[in-house]
Order: sequence, then C-alpha cells, then structure tokens
Amino acid sequence: MTHFKINHEIIDNESLPSFSLTIEDTYTATIYSDTEMQGELVDVLQKNEKVQVFDQQEGLYRRLTVEENITFYHKWYDCRTPIPEILVLFELQTYAKTPLHKCSEPEVRRVYFAKYFMTGVQQMVFQEPIHGVDIKTINTFIDMLQNLKVNTIPVLVLVSNMEHALLLGDVAYKLREKGMQQIEIDDGDEQAAVEGPGEPATTNLFKIPAQVDDKMILFDPPEIDYIESQDGKAMIVINDEAYAMDSTLAEIEKKLEVYGFYRCHRSYIVNLQKVREIITWSKNTYSLRIDNKSQSTIPLSRTKIQDIQEKFSLK
Repeated sequence: MTHFKINHEIIDNESLPSFSLTIEDTYTATIYSDTEMQGELVDVLQKNEKVQVFDQQEGLYRRLTVEENITFYHKWYDCRTPIPEILVLFELQTYAKTPLHKCSEPEVRRVYFAKYFMTGVQQMVFQEPIHGVDIKTINTFIDMLQNLKVNTIPVLVLVSNMEHALLLGDVAYKLREKGMQQIEIDDGDEQAAVEGPGEPATTNLFKIPAQVDDKMILFDPPEIDYIESQDGKAMIVINDEAYAMDSTLAEIEKKLEVYGFYRCHRSYIVNLQKVREIITWSKNTYSLRIDNKSQSTIPLSRTKIQDIQEKFSLK
C-alpha cells in the first residue's frame, strides 16, 4: 500500500496552521480552503515536498490536434494505456482531429486531465480541477479518480468550493486559520431520522435573523437560496453572499420546512423553489443546481434522491 504524507514539520508558513495528513492509495482526499490559503499550501508542497501540483498551467501544444497532443505525451511519459482508450476515457474521441486552439475550455481541460493521467506519477495533487467546467468534464474527472484508485495512486484535491470537496473526496477536510478538521461526508449509510411527536409546523416565522457586522438583518425566507453549515453554525446564502446565523441547521430546519425548505444533505438546507436542476454524477452522487446569479450547485445525499424526486413529482 502506498501513501502520500504531509508532515507538520514542513509547514513553516505563517499563513498556514500546523497539520499532518496521510493519504492512502485507497481513496481521494480533498482540502477545502480559501484561495489564499490554498496558494500558500501549494507553495509549501512544491518547495518542501517537491510535489508536482496539477493546476492546468503547464503548456499544451495549441497548434496540434487533440490526438497529436495525446500521442506526444503518451510517448513522452511512456504510458502503457492505448491511445484510443485514453481518448474514450476522457471523452475526446469526437474532437481527436480538432486543433487545440479551436476547442472549448472544458475540452482543453479534459486534454490536461489526459496528460496528467499519463504521467504515471505515484502521488497526484490537483488544484481546482473542476472549477468553471461542464458536467461532462466533471464526470470525466470523477472517472479518472476511480481509475487512479484502481492503480493504487493516492490523490489530493485542493478546492475553494465546499460542494466540490464533498463531490470529489472520499475523505474531505476543511483548512482554516485554527487548523484542519475533517468534514463529515453524507455517504448514504445513515438511517433517516425518526420523527417524534411534536408541535406541527406553523407559519408564524416571517423573518430569518442573521448577523452582519454589528447589525442584525432580517431576511424573508423566499429570498434565501440555501443554508450551509460552517463550523457548527448555519450560514444563509443569497446570491453567493453568506450571512451568519446564531443557530445550527438542526435548530432552523423545522422552522423553515413550512416555507418549502428541505434538508438535502447533512450540511445543507435548500430552498426548493430555487432548485433548477438535479444533477447525477458518474460515481452515483447527486447535486442540486440553484437558480441564482452564479447557478450554484450543492450536494444532495444519496438517501434523499427518491424523496426529492417525489417532491417534484418526478416519480
């Protein structure tokens, strides 16, 4: 069994907390942090551990076709996987004869993935691999992670999006100034909570309070996109702006149920009126796309897929 280890002794950067992490070859680990801290971690890995971080910055040959790029790197890295199989694995067979400079950004990203896959390195670190790409490209990356797992290659993925951390990681961590902590991943094995007798939901709550600096702001439930758990506290999200609540998800869940809110994941409550799309990823995981300015996506637990389909009369 191989592994990839980050030892706390190499972290001498004032912007990073001290932590240790060992990643076995049986899973993919993700680290969720802000972009500044992520950049500091990349610098540490590159300078102290001499780790190659795949960040879509190394040059491809833009004048060559997709297939010519794949062929070149296939020979360069002495890859044993046949070229036609590489093209199919990364959904590039349709664009094989297309010059790279005429390809879309998601197509170019998949060529990068193919190149990284062919390197044959024994530990892989990816930085923001699925930021700004389409569903096909995200599924391609997920498929690649499964192949790397089969080939016993430990993988670390650095992201600044919580949903990406939960989607890509078998084990997910949150890196903050206070240190690093593991994020609970809703893997579908948990039993549904048993509802006990209690008071029925009422509509007497018309405003949701949140703290902004030294002010208390009151929000109407319909304007909220979703509510996310961060460090045990609930955060209201409206068009990518987050506002802290003085409560947990469990405390606010029942109060919002009557307004069409739904606990779609251990860490998320979503406004069902804002859901535009249910996305099925290739590793049997799901997300909800929100109808807001940035078309946000949030995780949907595997245990909730049937329930939410029924709520939207899809079954």
